[in-house]
Amino acid sequence: MKIASYAGVAKPGFLLVHYEFPAFAFHRNQLISIPSICAPSKYKKPCSLVMKLHSSAVSRSRPSTTFETSSSKQDRPNRERKEVSPSSFYTHPSLLQMKNERIANRAHVYEFLNGIGVVPDELDGLELPVTVDVMRERVEFLHKLGLTVEDINNYPLVLGCSVKKNIVPVLDYLGKLGVRKSTFTEFLRRYPQVLHASVVVDLAPVVKYLQGMDIKPSDIPRVLEKYPEVLGFKLEGTMSTSVAYLVGIGVARREIGGVLTRYPEILGMRVGRIIKPFVEYLGSLGIPSLAVARVKPNVKLLLEYNVRQTSLAAVVAQYPEIIGIDLEKKLLSQQEFLGSIIELSAEEFGRVIEKMPQIVSLSDKAIVRHVDLLKGCGFSVEQVRKMVVGCPQLLALNVDIMKQSFDYFKSAMSRPLDDLVAFPAYFTYGLESTVRPRHKMIAKKGLKCSLAWLLNCSDEKFEERMKYDSIEMDEGEADSSFDMNSLMKPNVEESDSEYEDYVDDEFE
Repeated sequence: MKIASYAGVAKPGFLLVHYEFPAFAFHRNQLISIPSICAPSKYKKPCSLVMKLHSSAVSRSRPSTTFETSSSKQDRPNRERKEVSPSSFYTHPSLLQMKNERIANRAHVYEFLNGIGVVPDELDGLELPVTVDVMRERVEFLHKLGLTVEDINNYPLVLGCSVKKNIVPVLDYLGKLGVRKSTFTEFLRRYPQVLHASVVVDLAPVVKYLQGMDIKPSDIPRVLEKYPEVLGFKLEGTMSTSVAYLVGIGVARREIGGVLTRYPEILGMRVGRIIKPFVEYLGSLGIPSLAVARVKPNVKLLLEYNVRQTSLAAVVAQYPEIIGIDLEKKLLSQQEFLGSIIELSAEEFGRVIEKMPQIVSLSDKAIVRHVDLLKGCGFSVEQVRKMVVGCPQLLALNVDIMKQSFDYFKSAMSRPLDDLVAFPAYFTYGLESTVRPRHKMIAKKGLKCSLAWLLNCSDEKFEERMKYDSIEMDEGEADSSFDMNSLMKPNVEESDSEYEDYVDDEFE
């Protein structure tokens, strides 16, 4: 209720409202502007300002409201305490519950891994999927890449790699570089740590470094396939010191790219512990240091497979790749295969390596094809074994050329098969360039000689022999020794028309 009283003031400029406050009401007065107030008609001007006060009725209701509010404030904490649940997020029991839930989930994941044969002992502390379904998807993806349970157990930390965040980006990058998908399985078996790497931070700088070493971009994929571990090396560590040592022992800077392309393992070899001692060791065998710069220490394996120490220099010089490849697996598999197909003994396998070290990289298909050809010509398994030991190159020759040479041997030369068993190198001589012309010359003179006397000499020596009145059966060419100086000469392209591509298709 509003009460306004008017004093007898002529033409007042404003109206003053005077309100008698109750004794119990204490409220702040508030001045408000009111556009107009009803006033006697003799006062024409509107009032400009009045004081507005709360009505006594409202004032009387405030104490009651204040009391109720005060009472409700006192009761609110009690109600809130009653309404708080013990399982609230902010209470200790909730954190404990969450921890127990994580432990339970991890136990389920471990149970799943144990069920498929994976031993999770090394996974403690590693961030893993929280559910069995996610872990199952991760394991299935690794299986699609060709990795077995045994592979996972060899490096169980691979289970910590996310498919989308780690595995797929790395494999996509390798694929764009040219690494073949068919090599991914062996790649990951040799260096599974690559799946933890960052493409930008870890992998790309190494690839850039390799290109800076004059390795052609087209050769980068083959380098990575041969030696995937190179992706884990520090740029200014072992790699740079190895390259510097190669230059120091005489390898021209422009040849570094070719050397590293063929033998990328050098980048992971420590100079003081491996390269330098090995260079000095092979130097004591008679191998020049420049040749040593292109090999990797596998000499111990060769000795274990019955290669004689006196033949090591020739073996390494003929086929440097033999100590620049994963030799142990190749030696074991090749020895077992040759033993099964031609009954080759371990001692004979050593002699074969000495005469043709490339045998370690010969594909099984090529061996079977040549052995079948010799058997088809009428040779027994024992005769084939003797021929292979005497001339392992038989397993690498062009099959069609071998057929032509054998047909001429049977039809024109009319010799027994034992002559070929005694001198299997007959197949390595050109039919039109050597065999036919020389055979005609001795047939014209009516001479009888062994195949070795007929073929195992130079053209000049043979012409000299044709002047003899009789054949000196003890005369023959001395065993040719490998010229170590040939390693120091520039590579010359030679014709391989009489040889098949005998090396396995590992990098094709």
